Amino acid sequence: MRLLSSAFAHGEEIPRKYTCDGANVSPPLSWSGAPAQTKSFVLLCDDPDAPAGVWRHWAVYDLSRDATGLPEGAGRPGPQRGFSQGINDFEGSGYGGPCPPPRHGAHRYRFRLLALSTASLAVARKEPSCLEVERAANEALLEETALVGVYRR
Repeated sequence: MRLLSSAFAHGEEIPRKYTCDGANVSPPLSWSGAPAQTKSFVLLCDDPDAPAGVWRHWAVYDLSRDATGLPEGAGRPGPQRGFSQGINDFEGSGYGGPCPPPRHGAHRYRFRLLALSTASLAVARKEPSCLEVERAANEALLEETALVGVYRR
Protein backbone atom coordinates (compact mmCIF):
# COMPACT_ATOMS: atom_id res chain seq x y z
CA MET A 1 0.00 0.00 0.00
CA ARG A 2 1.06 3.57 -0.56
CA LEU A 3 -0.11 6.76 1.21
CA LEU A 4 0.68 10.17 -0.31
CA SER A 5 -0.16 13.85 0.09
CA SER A 6 0.03 16.55 -2.55
CA ALA A 7 0.89 18.97 0.29
CA PHE A 8 4.17 17.37 1.44
CA ALA A 9 6.42 14.41 0.66
CA HIS A 10 7.49 11.67 3.06
CA GLY A 11 10.09 13.03 5.49
CA GLU A 12 9.52 16.67 4.52
CA GLU A 13 8.07 19.60 6.43
CA ILE A 14 4.31 19.85 6.79
CA PRO A 15 3.15 23.25 5.49
CA ARG A 16 2.00 25.71 8.18
CA LYS A 17 -1.54 25.70 6.75
CA TYR A 18 -2.07 22.17 8.16
CA THR A 19 -0.85 23.04 11.67
CA CYS A 20 -2.12 24.88 14.75
CA ASP A 21 -0.10 27.90 13.56
CA GLY A 22 -2.08 28.02 10.31
CA ALA A 23 -5.62 27.12 9.26
CA ASN A 24 -5.40 23.80 11.17
CA VAL A 25 -7.08 21.88 8.32
CA SER A 26 -6.27 18.29 7.44
CA PRO A 27 -4.02 17.82 4.41
CA PRO A 28 -5.17 16.12 1.22
CA LEU A 29 -4.31 12.42 1.28
CA SER A 30 -4.52 9.67 -1.33
CA TRP A 31 -3.76 5.97 -1.29
CA SER A 32 -3.48 2.95 -3.51
CA GLY A 33 -2.45 -0.70 -3.51
CA ALA A 34 -4.72 -2.02 -0.75
CA PRO A 35 -4.98 -5.80 -0.33
CA ALA A 36 -7.84 -7.37 -2.31
CA GLN A 37 -9.55 -8.55 0.90
CA THR A 38 -9.77 -4.99 2.33
CA LYS A 39 -13.27 -4.18 3.62
CA SER A 40 -12.56 -0.74 5.15
CA PHE A 41 -9.79 1.67 6.11
CA VAL A 42 -8.70 3.55 9.21
CA LEU A 43 -6.50 6.63 9.00
CA LEU A 44 -4.52 7.73 12.06
CA CYS A 45 -2.26 10.70 12.71
CA ASP A 46 0.00 10.92 15.74
CA ASP A 47 3.16 12.55 17.11
CA PRO A 48 5.56 9.98 18.61
CA ASP A 49 7.92 12.79 19.71
CA ALA A 50 5.50 14.52 22.11
CA PRO A 51 7.04 15.15 25.56
CA ALA A 52 4.45 13.04 27.41
CA GLY A 53 4.45 10.17 24.91
CA VAL A 54 2.51 9.59 21.69
CA TRP A 55 0.01 12.41 21.06
CA ARG A 56 -2.94 11.42 18.91
CA HIS A 57 -4.07 14.07 16.44
CA TRP A 58 -6.67 12.28 14.33
CA ALA A 59 -8.51 9.02 13.77
CA VAL A 60 -10.83 8.38 10.84
CA TYR A 61 -12.63 5.05 10.71
CA ASP A 62 -15.20 3.13 8.68
CA LEU A 63 -13.80 4.51 5.44
CA SER A 64 -15.22 2.48 2.54
CA ARG A 65 -13.02 -0.09 0.86
CA ASP A 66 -13.61 1.91 -2.34
CA ALA A 67 -12.10 5.07 -0.82
CA THR A 68 -8.85 6.24 -2.39
CA GLY A 69 -8.24 9.38 -0.36
CA LEU A 70 -9.52 12.30 1.67
CA PRO A 71 -9.65 15.88 0.41
CA GLU A 72 -8.08 18.82 2.21
CA GLY A 73 -10.21 19.81 5.20
CA ALA A 74 -11.95 16.43 5.52
CA GLY A 75 -11.05 16.36 9.22
CA ARG A 76 -13.28 19.22 10.34
CA PRO A 77 -14.92 18.47 13.71
CA GLY A 78 -18.09 16.43 14.02
CA PRO A 79 -19.81 13.83 11.88
CA GLN A 80 -18.76 13.58 8.24
CA ARG A 81 -20.28 11.95 5.20
CA GLY A 82 -18.90 8.47 4.60
CA PHE A 83 -16.76 8.00 7.71
CA SER A 84 -16.52 8.56 11.46
CA GLN A 85 -13.86 10.32 13.54
CA GLY A 86 -12.45 9.65 16.97
CA ILE A 87 -11.79 12.09 19.79
CA ASN A 88 -8.20 13.33 19.58
CA ASP A 89 -5.85 14.17 22.45
CA PHE A 90 -6.93 17.83 22.19
CA GLU A 91 -10.28 16.40 23.40
CA GLY A 92 -12.13 17.22 20.21
CA SER A 93 -13.57 15.35 17.24
CA GLY A 94 -11.69 15.58 13.98
CA TYR A 95 -8.23 16.72 12.98
CA GLY A 96 -5.92 18.58 15.34
CA GLY A 97 -2.89 19.69 13.39
CA PRO A 98 0.77 19.55 14.39
CA CYS A 99 1.41 21.78 17.40
CA PRO A 100 4.67 20.84 19.12
CA PRO A 101 5.88 22.86 22.09
CA PRO A 102 7.89 25.93 20.98
CA ARG A 103 11.64 25.33 20.78
CA HIS A 104 11.16 21.58 21.29
CA GLY A 105 12.74 20.73 17.95
CA ALA A 106 11.29 18.92 14.99
CA HIS A 107 8.49 16.44 15.67
CA ARG A 108 7.49 13.63 13.33
CA TYR A 109 3.81 13.34 12.42
CA ARG A 110 2.80 9.88 11.26
CA PHE A 111 -0.21 9.61 8.97
CA ARG A 112 -0.94 5.88 9.04
CA LEU A 113 -3.37 4.07 6.77
CA LEU A 114 -4.65 0.70 7.96
CA ALA A 115 -6.47 -1.72 5.65
CA LEU A 116 -8.95 -3.81 7.61
CA SER A 117 -10.71 -7.15 7.18
CA THR A 118 -13.98 -5.74 8.57
CA ALA A 119 -16.42 -3.26 7.00
CA SER A 120 -17.24 -1.56 10.31
CA LEU A 121 -14.95 -1.04 13.26
CA ALA A 122 -16.09 -2.58 16.56
CA VAL A 123 -15.72 0.32 19.00
CA ALA A 124 -17.29 0.33 22.46
CA ARG A 125 -18.47 3.94 22.50
CA LYS A 126 -20.29 6.22 20.07
CA GLU A 127 -17.40 8.70 20.22
CA PRO A 128 -14.27 6.61 20.77
CA SER A 129 -10.86 8.12 21.41
CA CYS A 130 -8.19 7.89 18.75
CA LEU A 131 -6.44 5.28 20.90
CA GLU A 132 -9.63 3.18 21.09
CA VAL A 133 -9.97 3.40 17.30
CA GLU A 134 -6.37 2.28 16.87
CA ARG A 135 -6.77 -0.66 19.26
CA ALA A 136 -9.96 -1.85 17.55
CA ALA A 137 -8.36 -1.48 14.11
CA ASN A 138 -5.38 -3.60 15.13
CA GLU A 139 -7.79 -6.51 15.73
CA ALA A 140 -8.72 -6.55 12.01
CA LEU A 141 -5.45 -5.29 10.48
CA LEU A 142 -4.47 -6.63 7.06
CA GLU A 143 -1.78 -4.12 6.11
CA GLU A 144 -0.45 -0.73 7.20
CA THR A 145 1.52 2.05 5.52
CA ALA A 146 2.64 5.49 6.69
CA LEU A 147 3.42 8.97 5.42
CA VAL A 148 5.60 10.94 7.84
CA GLY A 149 5.94 14.72 7.86
CA VAL A 150 7.85 16.97 10.23
CA TYR A 151 7.03 20.25 11.92
CA ARG A 152 8.77 22.49 14.44
CA ARG A 153 7.86 25.77 16.18
